[in-house]
Amino acid sequence: MKKPIVGVMPLWDDEKESIWMLPGYMDGLSQAGALPIIFPFSADEGELAQLMELCDGFLFTGGHDISPQLYKEKPLEGLVVTCEKRDSMETVVLRSAIEADKPVLGICRGLQFINAALGGTLYQDLPLQHPSEIDHHGHAPYDRPVHDVKINRDSPLFECLEKEMLPVNSYHHQGVKDVAEGLVLMASATDGLAEAVYKPDQRFLWAVQWHPEFSYKVDESSRRIFKAFVEAMK
Repeated sequence: MKKPIVGVMPLWDDEKESIWMLPGYMDGLSQAGALPIIFPFSADEGELAQLMELCDGFLFTGGHDISPQLYKEKPLEGLVVTCEKRDSMETVVLRSAIEADKPVLGICRGLQFINAALGGTLYQDLPLQHPSEIDHHGHAPYDRPVHDVKINRDSPLFECLEKEMLPVNSYHHQGVKDVAEGLVLMASATDGLAEAVYKPDQRFLWAVQWHPEFSYKVDESSRRIFKAFVEAMK
């Protein structure tokens, strides 16, 4: 039986001018039964369409801040580091994935990007714009939980994990402010910050703010998220 192929959005190293990848994204998908491939950077819609035909689903990974231009704001000086080439490429991929109703999973930046691309807004810098007692920007080791999220009982995430409170790892300084129209909240931190969303009119479009790619080796809930994504592609 052929494994479903997942197109994984690449991370970008500004200093080395090079794409790179955290092995946890690839290994977590592989363990869940998928065949992950890393996309190149491309702004060519024809090339992306050809690549997307090969894929059964798409993973939107962590990395750079989202350009505030996506949600019609000016960047906070000195606090936002963007990769507009990546934003442009992922806009094409997300739009095409939604049109084709192919499964999508967003992680960290992936949640923020999906929300902004679909019309929502972001906190450009949480410590400045959404101060909290919760440490959303955790430290190594990154597979350990640093705060809890509350999962909505009527969400598919609750059906998947079968729990209402979930301890999660966390490593981000931006976050969802206004949830985009068409997305539905699945989980929130105790300070009210959105932590997971889904798009109910798609076969599978989930996004989480925490990092199952760091914790899947030690956390069953992280493995279940990857598994739900892979199963949706079959």
